[in-house]
Amino acid sequence: MEQTKQRCQRIGCNAFFSEDDNPEDGCSYHPGPPLFHDGGKEWSCCKQRSHDFSLFLDIPGCRTGKHTTEKPETKAAPSPNKPIVSPTVVAGMDAIKGTCLRCRHGFFCSEHGSKVETAVRITSSKLYSEEKPLDSIERPAVQPAKVIDLNAAQICKNKGCGKTFSERDNNETACSYHPGPAVFHDRLRGWACCDVHVKEFDEFLTIPPCSKGWHNANP
Repeated sequence: MEQTKQRCQRIGCNAFFSEDDNPEDGCSYHPGPPLFHDGGKEWSCCKQRSHDFSLFLDIPGCRTGKHTTEKPETKAAPSPNKPIVSPTVVAGMDAIKGTCLRCRHGFFCSEHGSKVETAVRITSSKLYSEEKPLDSIERPAVQPAKVIDLNAAQICKNKGCGKTFSERDNNETACSYHPGPAVFHDRLRGWACCDVHVKEFDEFLTIPPCSKGWHNANP
């Protein structure tokens, strides 16, 4: 009799497995907790980072082991690393923080944090454009159209889903997911689409999806 498959609870995995099909190196996961700082997301275990939450969750696990149904006890922690900015940007930050009550008392301010982040991006882009002429920048080659096997197993990349599916069984209500972006503010984590917010990162990962749609392996 075929055993019922269960979803692995390790962070970064989300694969389905059974006790008969659970090799020693079948699970790729992140053993360390995530770090959130000034709009950036980073895995403490491998220092891989991203500003986009969807790309952050897609970062491959840095350790392998057996799948498990036991939930890891990890809590998100503030990152000690600070972004490196130019003196001009630092001066602008100080001027803004001098007029903001939250910034003056050392609390993270999402409004001014995003302004600083934008300024850093603009400064970095300007330096890059000055160093490399446009005609010397390598452009990615056009990829040919991908032929998909209708019966091939794929993993849905929609936020909040992560299920294995085949295109033959895919339909407009097959996927339960979060269409909106993740929101992190004042130590709360949640989804903008369903307005649900929690304090712990583990609780955030278990917020039930609020929309139905097609599975998508290439969002």
